[in-house]
Amino acid sequence: MFFINQLRKDGIQIIVTRFANKMKSFFISNLEVKLPVIQGGMGVGVSLSGLAAAVANEGGIGVISCAGLGLIYHNSQGDYPTKSMFGLKEEIQKARVKSKGIIGVNIMVVLTNYADMVKTSIAEKVDVIFSGAGLPLDLPSFLTKDSKTKLVPIVSSPRAAKIICEKWKMNYNYLPDAIVVEGPKAGGHLGFKADQLDDEQYALEHLVPEVIKITQLYQNEKNIPVIAAGGISSGQDIYDLIKMGASGVQMGTLFVTTTECDASDTFKNVF
Repeated sequence: MFFINQLRKDGIQIIVTRFANKMKSFFISNLEVKLPVIQGGMGVGVSLSGLAAAVANEGGIGVISCAGLGLIYHNSQGDYPTKSMFGLKEEIQKARVKSKGIIGVNIMVVLTNYADMVKTSIAEKVDVIFSGAGLPLDLPSFLTKDSKTKLVPIVSSPRAAKIICEKWKMNYNYLPDAIVVEGPKAGGHLGFKADQLDDEQYALEHLVPEVIKITQLYQNEKNIPVIAAGGISSGQDIYDLIKMGASGVQMGTLFVTTTECDASDTFKNVF
């Protein structure tokens, strides 16, 4: 309870202070991530510009979730997809005002307005798009000639990582700028089953080295950092995963109770 109270009181700073001595910077293409922590996208108003900007200001990557933005901006004009695009533009612009750091957007492939949200993100020149909950096989097709947005798929297996790398290279002559690999303890939309939660074969410690092997197949063409995600909650977790080859980590749940999180206090109190 003390830890949760401190998170509520001190916000992002206490997370950074506790973990800082375990970290070093890494690059996603030409973007230097000084604090190798990606804040995971959490939908329906949990991670918006407030949380994203706070993490970005500390040197990590702050991520705005696209899921449910049409509900958050329900008073804006148009149908749900239009409200969602308007909300995304607003949140990206708000984050830019609050931070000069790296801002990302999380866009689930299963969203019915997936293409619109990708196009909007690129048009708004967001730094990174993270995309999972399905295989984002056509994600590079949305890039324009002057695009600087980095593309990072989220996978839950080395097989998925290989499929994406092969398809992107063959169809678009493009390789991922990084890959996030989520184990079964991640709070996202994954394909794991309940009995795989404690199965070592599916543990993050097993998945990360296997995905790294896939990225090494393309090391002569591009450096593809691997970012570990799922159940990471301490500096020791971060240290262990970086030691085994991960360039950084993605964490979501740990940020929910911070003062900067965009969720309501009622939601935070449940946590």
